[in-house]
Amino acid sequence: MNLHSFLGDTPLRVAIKLVVISVLVGMAMAAFDWRPWDVWFALRDFVVNLWRHGFAALGRFGDWLILGATIVIPAFIVLRILSIGRTRP
Repeated sequence: MNLHSFLGDTPLRVAIKLVVISVLVGMAMAAFDWRPWDVWFALRDFVVNLWRHGFAALGRFGDWLILGATIVIPAFIVLRILSIGRTRP
């Protein structure tokens, strides 16, 4: 595997893209007065709170999954049944 395929582009173009994105992210972080440690502590606090609450915070995700599946799964089955006789171009 060569460097070009690993990076997905030439090294110079990747470096330029990374510099531009870094400046934009730095501007946004400065605008919100965020520091790298603030982001790290927020992530750590999220994991700790998730652990302390016994993963109850993820319960809402399961509710959303079930609610959405009650519409999506039957619609998927109906669409698949309706497309059985069709041939693909």
